[in-house]
Amino acid sequence: MFDRRDFLSSLAAVATAPALHWHTSVDDPLAGIPANLPNHSLYQTNEEAYWTELRRQFLIPEDVIYLNNGTVGSSPAPVLRAVFASYRDSERMAAPDPEYYPIWGYAPWNEFRDPLAAFIGCTRDELALVRNATEANNYIANGLEMKSGDEVLMTDQEHPGGEHPWNLKAKRYGIVVKKVTLPKPVPDSATVLNLFAAAITPRTRVIFFSHIPTITGMVLPAKELCSLARSKGILSAVDGAHVPGMMELNIREIGCDMYTGSPHKWLLAPKGIGFLYVRDEVIDRLWNTIVSTGWDDPKLRAERFQRIGSSNVPILCGLRASIELANQIGLDRIEKRHRQMADYILEEMVKRGAASWTSPDPTLRCAIATVNVPPQKMPEMEYWMWKEKKIRIHGDVPYKVRLSTPYYLLRKDVDRFLGAYDEYRASQAIA
Repeated sequence: MFDRRDFLSSLAAVATAPALHWHTSVDDPLAGIPANLPNHSLYQTNEEAYWTELRRQFLIPEDVIYLNNGTVGSSPAPVLRAVFASYRDSERMAAPDPEYYPIWGYAPWNEFRDPLAAFIGCTRDELALVRNATEANNYIANGLEMKSGDEVLMTDQEHPGGEHPWNLKAKRYGIVVKKVTLPKPVPDSATVLNLFAAAITPRTRVIFFSHIPTITGMVLPAKELCSLARSKGILSAVDGAHVPGMMELNIREIGCDMYTGSPHKWLLAPKGIGFLYVRDEVIDRLWNTIVSTGWDDPKLRAERFQRIGSSNVPILCGLRASIELANQIGLDRIEKRHRQMADYILEEMVKRGAASWTSPDPTLRCAIATVNVPPQKMPEMEYWMWKEKKIRIHGDVPYKVRLSTPYYLLRKDVDRFLGAYDEYRASQAIA
């Protein structure tokens, strides 16, 4: 029989395992990266120098500027070390229990759920570790019992991984997907709340929305929307793919029934890890989408949603390391940096004539600035930026540019992007 205590003991050894040894420095992907983070005292005396030192923890080449954390972030050295160490340990096939294998998918993973629960403000039993927010959103849409004519209300700015699970349910079972159209930009929270309140009908069963829509990057008033849903007896489900690691998050304070996340974006966790939060009072109302041992055991609570068979244990170690790193730096500092850099790049782009889709209300934005830059067309400018300047942005036809500002983005990097934008715009005017 699989002995969880023996297994957990073997996993604990990973955290204290000696550093990996490579045959040569060329073989070591982390060669040259400082072993320690910059001292906090540096932050007090020179913030830009502090973030410059932290930039050295990333494998992104020094001459590359990365402005697309909204799609995927780069995992820094402490996270990669945790993943490498776990792979090294598990691939030895030397666990104390002969029935344990490194793909084991039926453990509670409390050593990973506990730090994540503390980080996002919930309990371990309300969390399931899955592969990404899209998978978690599918669990919600597939798992809730709804009948023909029941309505789910969402915005017109949802990610395909949030919207299409409900579209499938509509096509298969006859539920109705209704959308509120958000202005670009949204001027204030009241506008959002009024639009949702006006769209609710007696058939509305679920309000589903992105905490930070991928299209504009604005921060929706999640707490107020969930309170509105609760007052009407409606379930609230939040796609929080962008939020963990970008800004402070306390799911219990938000008051939602369900919440999903993709830590590979702003928390800089390994790719292929996500989470599903289900408020304890709602767990028994959600059917499993994937079933295996324990799917019908109410004592497992949200754990039953993560029992999907073979799992990637090393990236769970990376998730834990990413949480530890964010806590070590301080999420308050990280969020402050995110907002400062986004405000700066947005202000400079508006000065250059860009039309902002990002809210003018600073409380409704954080680390994403979305602008339109006609007549500069996408994706032509996006590809020029990468090919000619080694700058990664995210563009969308015809003129939209989404600019992400992770904490490892430096002021000089933003200035270099702005200079490149000026150069491209001038070249297009001449042409």
